[in-house]
Amino acid sequence: MANYKNLIAWQKAHELAVNVYKITEKFPKKEMFALTLQIRRASLSIPTNTVEGYARKSKKEFVRFINVALGSLAETQYLIEFAVAIGYMEENNLHKTQNLIEETGRLLWSLQKSKL
Repeated sequence: MANYKNLIAWQKAHELAVNVYKITEKFPKKEMFALTLQIRRASLSIPTNTVEGYARKSKKEFVRFINVALGSLAETQYLIEFAVAIGYMEENNLHKTQNLIEETGRLLWSLQKSKL
């Protein structure tokens, strides 16, 4: 039986979420219930919506959940840019994170198109 872990899009989304969690550990503690929480939730929503859509076993439902994941990806991208703008994130972390965002986006779009 196929498994969501075999989806390359899920693998990259998972890697992105782990990366965001590690980066946000260095954010100021005053942001724990604001920016840190928001960016973590957005990034974690990407792989979790991919998993949930996969589990629905319906192409229509899967595409709907991939759309939600893509929205969360856009939110994550903006929040990363915001964190850099206010000095919470270092440039060296930005490059890796942006690459993961771009790659995850490409993979999710391809996955979505393949199910239409």
